[in-house]
Amino acid sequence: MKINQIPHIGRRAISVLSLFLLICFCLSSLILPASAAPDHGETFRYAGLRLCPGGMPFGVKFITDGVLITNVDTSAAAAGNLHPGDRVTAVNGKAVATASELSDAVNAGGGKPVTITYMHGSEKKDVTLTPRYDRADGRYKTGLYVRDSGAGIGTVTFIRQNDHAFGGLGHGICDGESGKLIPMRRGTVTDVTVSGLSKGTSGTPGEIKGYFGTGKTGTLLNNTDCGVFGVFTAPPSGFDSESVEVASRFELKEGDAVVRCTLGTDGVHEYAVRISSIRSDATGPKCFTVKITDPALIARSGGIIQGMSGSPILQNGKLVGAVTHVLISDPTTGYGIFIENMLDNLPASLR
Repeated sequence: MKINQIPHIGRRAISVLSLFLLICFCLSSLILPASAAPDHGETFRYAGLRLCPGGMPFGVKFITDGVLITNVDTSAAAAGNLHPGDRVTAVNGKAVATASELSDAVNAGGGKPVTITYMHGSEKKDVTLTPRYDRADGRYKTGLYVRDSGAGIGTVTFIRQNDHAFGGLGHGICDGESGKLIPMRRGTVTDVTVSGLSKGTSGTPGEIKGYFGTGKTGTLLNNTDCGVFGVFTAPPSGFDSESVEVASRFELKEGDAVVRCTLGTDGVHEYAVRISSIRSDATGPKCFTVKITDPALIARSGGIIQGMSGSPILQNGKLVGAVTHVLISDPTTGYGIFIENMLDNLPASLR
């Protein structure tokens, strides 16, 4: 078995790309499908809700729910049966939770067929494989590339004032190889100090660089297509306790807005953006187009860069959404998500 483990990352310089946090998709077009006619008469379920806008970075470290398959050697025993995104949970009936446990269980069979129990989406399945002996490593392997943990940097979108519950990223944490949403067994949140950045240019996405703090500052509870959610044990550095109302998708208008983000040790700043191509019926993370118009942000980062996912967007004094993606061919342009789409994905324990 070929193991692709992610080590825990300590207090050292890191980049978003190297941390397997897929925060940015390579988009070839920003042509959004036509929106259905909005129903302005519907009741906004979050009317009157006030949240504290984020804009500060946060770090996550997580353990996957099962051993996540990221790739399969097409010539190996597993070919045709297991696929990227599947999660191995047991070998010969014995539970495995880490990549090393999976590798040891397969090797212990001495080359005899092994029964792999795995989850394909929500469906539990079994498959019997005959491992092959790898002379170079002196072990029996199945040809699976797997992962059991990960880490990364994103931006906080909002914090709830009374209990410090938070949402961030505006899209899910996905495996960098398979592109699949990573199911989490547990996760922790840490402070992040931004140490630098690389500017985005046409064809080359930029990225925020930084390092993790030494202690745990919160718990990550959920990883969804519309963001990650958890609870801070204490407000993170740069937290502004002043709350604002959240806006419905129908309150968002084409025109000027501001985005809050952290690009260095000088903390959270607001920059001018322009909103267009609003899809009022969108339920995922790509609901409208965000164009960076602030010369200061363009000069500093080139536009939207990796690590800015989750940066809150405010319009007319209300929290309307967050940045989620960047157009690789034009780093000044990207997508945003409605704040209500994020709120709809809050785990039950935080509602």
